[in-house]
Amino acid sequence: MKNYRNTAILSLLVLALMSWNIPNTASANSASSPTDIEADMNNFPIDQIALKIANRNTKLDDRLVTATANFGFKLFERIANQTSENGADPNQNIFISPSSVAIALSMVYNGADGETQRAIGKTLEMEKFKLNEVNQFHYSLQQSLTNAQSGVELNIANSLWTRQDISLKQTFLDRVKQFYQAEIQRLDFTNPNSVNAINAWVRQKTKDKIVKIVERIETDSLLFLINAVYFKGKWQVPFNQSLTTPATFTLGNGQKIVTPMMTQSGKYLYYDAPTFQAIRLPYKSQRFGMQIFLPKPNSDLKALRKQLNLQNWQAWRRNMTMQQGSIRLPRFKIEYETELNTVLQKMGMAIAFAPNQANFQNISQIPSHISEVKHKTFVEVNEEGTEAAAVTSIAVRATSAMPNEQAPFSMIVNRPFFFAISDRQTGSIIFMGTINDPTGK
Repeated sequence: MKNYRNTAILSLLVLALMSWNIPNTASANSASSPTDIEADMNNFPIDQIALKIANRNTKLDDRLVTATANFGFKLFERIANQTSENGADPNQNIFISPSSVAIALSMVYNGADGETQRAIGKTLEMEKFKLNEVNQFHYSLQQSLTNAQSGVELNIANSLWTRQDISLKQTFLDRVKQFYQAEIQRLDFTNPNSVNAINAWVRQKTKDKIVKIVERIETDSLLFLINAVYFKGKWQVPFNQSLTTPATFTLGNGQKIVTPMMTQSGKYLYYDAPTFQAIRLPYKSQRFGMQIFLPKPNSDLKALRKQLNLQNWQAWRRNMTMQQGSIRLPRFKIEYETELNTVLQKMGMAIAFAPNQANFQNISQIPSHISEVKHKTFVEVNEEGTEAAAVTSIAVRATSAMPNEQAPFSMIVNRPFFFAISDRQTGSIIFMGTINDPTGK
């Protein structure tokens, strides 16, 4: 029997369509056939038709919604801290999709066992829940988000790309198919075109916003597990392009730049806190919206980040009231990329990266460990609305072992700020980030 050192790469792409294509193979231990999957789906515990018909009434488990939000804020905090600790440019923008990372890790969670599974569950804030509860939550969440008839295009896609000469556990394949609606493809990893095939899928699912997640396939690669999300939403009230004018934006280091600033007036959900202003700009149906948090001159983005947690987030949203006012917001377009290895290890799942300790026996009999986690994102905000995408790549390497009357507010976003794109119905935060430089330089 060959002694493989294999790498499994799990990639998350923000915003895409979900589909499955599982090739039929002769091996009983290889990927499932379409017939097998259809039989499994007949026994699926969730009523898919009812979900689609009564999507607006979908009620997710609040405990799991809370857990996912906690994971997102902790992930963002770790990334921001790591950026500072590494001596990176203080004006660097940060933009992530915590939903994308959570979905990808939840898929690999199904392949882990023993202490490795417990570590991943703890990192995801899911250790108190049964695996089936976690899977059903993500299924229901994806159905609710992608079936939203809200004037917003939100697609989520998952895929699994495995080397053709490796047998993966049938239970693992069934779960990622059943709950995450993943495509399954078997490839000859020695063929250079395999890289192109995976990246072509990434490019398609993110509408050309992210064109590459896999640079190369190593000789010890086992599989790639990818989640993709694509979001495009038009503002409920578009900004008038004729009112967009050049204006000064002050970076965190005090440097001043000139950038196009959009202007709009109206009634908005707004909160004037002692150290920041906050506003919600709704997309077409108002189910999805962008929350913008602007530190006041007596504070800064670093101080605001220290307050970012689920408890404060919920309190801030409750304190928002409908008020008359005006908003000036820079147009911005950024691409962001980061490696999450260190971040996730510090969050509690170091064992999953340890060659001689990680246990992913529920994926394959071949001993393996995570070797790399990459996250790529894209966002563009302009007068019409927002378009965003993200990719997270996880590499697993196998080892030989109504308000009171008040004066209208004015919110001029001319300095670094935090923003998030969220769904009011499910409580999910799909994207979050900080903009230090709207020019993306």
